[in-house]
Amino acid sequence: MIIFKKELRTGLVGFLVWCAVIGGLMAVCVGLYPSIAGSMEDVSALFAGMGDFSAAFGLDKLQFGSIMGFYGTECGNILGLGGAFYAALTAMGLLAGEEGGHTAEFLLTHPVSRLRVCLEKLAALAVLIVGLNVLCFGCGAGGILIIGEEADWGGLLRYHGALLLMQLEIGALCFGLSAFLRRGGLGLAMGLAALLYFTGILINLDGGLDWLRFVTPYYYADAGRVLDGEALAGPMLAGCALGALGAGAGLWWYGRKDIA
Repeated sequence: MIIFKKELRTGLVGFLVWCAVIGGLMAVCVGLYPSIAGSMEDVSALFAGMGDFSAAFGLDKLQFGSIMGFYGTECGNILGLGGAFYAALTAMGLLAGEEGGHTAEFLLTHPVSRLRVCLEKLAALAVLIVGLNVLCFGCGAGGILIIGEEADWGGLLRYHGALLLMQLEIGALCFGLSAFLRRGGLGLAMGLAALLYFTGILINLDGGLDWLRFVTPYYYADAGRVLDGEALAGPMLAGCALGALGAGAGLWWYGRKDIA
């Protein structure tokens, strides 16, 4: 597990920075809720009547004046976007970074198979993503407890579980893509995460694009759908399959490619 531990050590500083930024912003948002709770009903009614804008961001399904609606809208978007970018950027550098940094020729001369290298790097990626989500959940849930609000803890856990699955899927896809590159594709990683996010918005705006729910993980990680108890097993299974397919393609290609 030397490679696994090395990847964790290498990514520790970035991990802590992302956790501090995302978790800190979530805690600040939750902390602001009591001071603006009195005017939240008017704001909720305003958002509910804004037509396509409300539908695009799921505001037509959430009670923005409640702690759960506020949390899903504000904290959910922070972790949904920030976590996706972290997962994509981290995953994209795992394999392509070895060639771009000219360290592959050193690593692959050791008595270790390429498959093992990939699997240990993939395991480190999963641990980092899970760790980020656990710490951010602690910041959000801790903030709710501190301000003394009553939350639907079951719904909150389901929502954070969906966000975690979304980030693991995006990480797996970017990990697979990194095997096909010879240097870091950070722009490609951020572009893919942003594309999936805006695809989720398009689904909310146009019912004719509903088939894309099996393509973007932002569909099943939407706060309005999760907290409303909508059945999302199909899109989640499709997301797991896409993530496994992406990671599997990367493992297959990296095992046969000519390392520069």
